[in-house]
Amino acid sequence: MSSRKIGVLVSGRGSNLQSVLDRIADGYLPLEIAVVISDKADAYALERAEKAGIAAVAIPRKECVSKEEFEGKIDAALRAHGAELVVLAGFMRILSGNFVNKWTQKIINIHPALLPSFPGLDAQGQALEYGVKIAGCTVHFVDEGTDSGPIILQKPVPVLNDDTEESLAARILVEEHKAMPEALRLWALGKLEIQGRRVIVHP
Repeated sequence: MSSRKIGVLVSGRGSNLQSVLDRIADGYLPLEIAVVISDKADAYALERAEKAGIAAVAIPRKECVSKEEFEGKIDAALRAHGAELVVLAGFMRILSGNFVNKWTQKIINIHPALLPSFPGLDAQGQALEYGVKIAGCTVHFVDEGTDSGPIILQKPVPVLNDDTEESLAARILVEEHKAMPEALRLWALGKLEIQGRRVIVHP
């Protein structure tokens, strides 16, 4: 079976990217990362890609005169490398509806909360402030809203009495590193079907 190609968008360290690289290497993921794209030229994730022999492309937002130009360059790079799915792995920019509509049902994101609770920034801080007992992470398809697309899978994490944003984020990140490869495997094997807001996972 030939590997399906994904493009990964990143902004920082790339720990979720590394979790995918590791699961490709051990044979769990029948995927090829065709390109890694960052909005920051100094993102460590680009170094991870280069070490793995993957095309690493920096498209700094500040060097583009408009969001349209910025997203156009990302779209062009993804298509040039044959990406079939766009994976947001710590990409810290909101994609426009125009971009999302070019990749309808072909963008997935991981968010450090059990959506629809606590979308947007500082999800762990929101969870602690609200006083929830269970937090976690969500892998979902991206639509035009903020963290509002159909949910693929979720991983729960208990909130401890002495948790800080940092300690809770660290424990959620452990689950993120499991959730993203799991969701990508389901996609690669053709087991996901979107029905309205629901994602049906076929056996």
